[in-house]
Amino acid sequence: MATVLEHPATQSDCAPAHKGRPRGFCTDTALAAALRVFWTKGYEGASISDLTEAMGITRPSMYAAFGNKESLFRHALDLYEREKLDYVGRALAAPTARGVAERMMRGGIEAQTSDCAAKGCLSVISILPCGDDAVTIREEVIARRASSHAAMLARFERAQAEGDFGDELAPGDLINYLLAVLQGLAVQASGGAPREQLERTVELTLRTWPTQ
Repeated sequence: MATVLEHPATQSDCAPAHKGRPRGFCTDTALAAALRVFWTKGYEGASISDLTEAMGITRPSMYAAFGNKESLFRHALDLYEREKLDYVGRALAAPTARGVAERMMRGGIEAQTSDCAAKGCLSVISILPCGDDAVTIREEVIARRASSHAAMLARFERAQAEGDFGDELAPGDLINYLLAVLQGLAVQASGGAPREQLERTVELTLRTWPTQ
């Protein structure tokens, strides 16, 4: 589901950048710290000072290892998709469309309310207040969402063909409904809504989910 980007400066471990010239910090640890900042403050809300302070490195070190702020965000988004959105693939493997929806919603709540992470959805947080300086970031997030949407559409079209729900419902409309619920849950989670409240929304959605 995730878009795999090339990581020329990050080795996905803590090895030295060049033989005999250790970088002096673990790129994995620094990237995880940057992800937490972006996840908490969004792309535009995260300043370079915020990022370097959290990463424990200097600006020159950040630029050398990850490129500019935009490039760093893309690396962080890759990490977010690998570690926090891994439930999406499992959700699409559910035997029914309702099962897909349930796994998506429960997986989203788990990721967004974890004690070890910021609250809400990184992509939603990052594009809601998106000015002219962050247009390319907004386009990046939208493009990644389009890839996920295509995979969901293929799964829901198969579910309809298998009789999960009637022909009077368009798979795309059902997906849009599910995405609206998922995004609403993410926004509420970022605002501090308790997990119990989010779980009740999931239960209500499942009770009204269309089935044959």
